[in-house]
Amino acid sequence: MAHKFEIFKDKAGEYRVRFKYNNEVMFASEGYASKASAQNAIESIKKNGPDAPVEDNT
Repeated sequence: MAHKFEIFKDKAGEYRVRFKYNNEVMFASEGYASKASAQNAIESIKKNGPDAPVEDNT
């Protein structure tokens, strides 16, 4: 699969989510205190992401 979400623990012990495409990190989340919160972030992105508008601030 070319794209995937990863949950990992950072040096501070917080859970983070990163989205990878062809093993390149496209974005990473803020830190979460629990793994369940990181999983909820992924589900929110999957649910709400397809209809999200693009804001170009250039």
